[in-house]
Amino acid sequence: MDVDGTLTDGKIYMGNDGEMLKAFNIKDGYGIHDIAIPRGIIPVIITGRSSRILENRCKELGIDLLFQAVSNKTEKLKEVTQNLNTVAYIGDDLNDLPCMLAIKAAGGIIGSPKNATVKVRDISNFVSEFDGGEGAVRDFIDWLVK
Repeated sequence: MDVDGTLTDGKIYMGNDGEMLKAFNIKDGYGIHDIAIPRGIIPVIITGRSSRILENRCKELGIDLLFQAVSNKTEKLKEVTQNLNTVAYIGDDLNDLPCMLAIKAAGGIIGSPKNATVKVRDISNFVSEFDGGEGAVRDFIDWLVK
C-alpha cells in the first residue's frame, strides 16, 4: 500500500521548528494488525517519502516490509514478489498508477480511497466509500476478506 493520501489524509503537518506530524486512522491500523495479518495477508508499504513517524507506526502494527524513499514502486514491488497476481494494492495518486497497472495486468486487485485521483479510481477494482486516512484501507481489507 501507499501511505500519504491512502493510509493518511495526505496532509503533512509542520511545526515552527520543522517537526512533521502525520495522522493515522485507528480503524486502518486495526484492519492491518487484527484482520489482515492473522489471515495471512502480508502488509507491504512502498512510499516515495521517508518518515520516522511511519517507521514507528509500522512497528506498532507489525508491518515488517516497509520501503521508503522509493521512486519506482513497480520495481520495488517486483523485488518483493514476482507473483503480482497475488497482490492487492491500495493507492491514491499518479505515482501509484504504474504499479497499480502492472498488478491489474497480472490479475491482482487494485483499490483506492474515495478521494483518489480520477485515473486511479477508474482502474480500481474497489473504490472505498472513505477518503484516505479516514478508514479507506480498513474498508479495502474488509472487502478483500469477504
